[in-house]
Amino acid sequence: MNNIKNSANINSIDGYREFLLLEELSNNNPVTQRDLSKKFGLALGLVNSYLKNLISKGYITVSTIPKNRYKYFLTPKGISERTRLTYLHLYNFTNLYRVARRDFQYLFNHLCNNGVKRVVFCGLDEVTEIAYLSLQEVDMKLVAVADDENIGKRFFGEEIISLGDIKGLNHEITIITSFNRGDKIQQRLKDIGIDKKKVCNISEGGWLKKITIQYARKD
Repeated sequence: MNNIKNSANINSIDGYREFLLLEELSNNNPVTQRDLSKKFGLALGLVNSYLKNLISKGYITVSTIPKNRYKYFLTPKGISERTRLTYLHLYNFTNLYRVARRDFQYLFNHLCNNGVKRVVFCGLDEVTEIAYLSLQEVDMKLVAVADDENIGKRFFGEEIISLGDIKGLNHEITIITSFNRGDKIQQRLKDIGIDKKKVCNISEGGWLKKITIQYARKD
């Protein structure tokens, strides 16, 4: 396990994004860089840069097929790297679960103690389930789950709505429950007029401190 922890920097944004790209390309489906840009919420130029980097490392090769699409192939070196990063990701997820569980328990207990009863989750990824499980331990209600990339799907019985639909909901705080797309979702919420003071972005440094100050009891 020590070799896994020390052999790659998946904890960095770049390392994690390269892992996601290798995972996606391992499906051997023809895709465009625009497809990858949309799927991962990355700028087109950034996707191009990551792919060039993976090619230069010898992890993938590329061939052109009709209609301006490309097929990327993982090389044996790339397959080995993907496997190694998968184990590292699982290791990190164990730590993520432990830390996120603790932080969500603290957050929800604090909000509940300060009279907050109704929340909305924005963004759906692996930490959203952790947030949901933690929410069940306090007297608070999940009003809705919003994610523009998963509209119509279901999350623990809740139909996922668009971010634009949350403005008219009767809730007290919006919690961005996505590490991968937190900044993108936060910008979208700003664009639709959601008060930043009522938004908690877990991918943002110091988020617990900010929300603690916002909802601190005034004696």
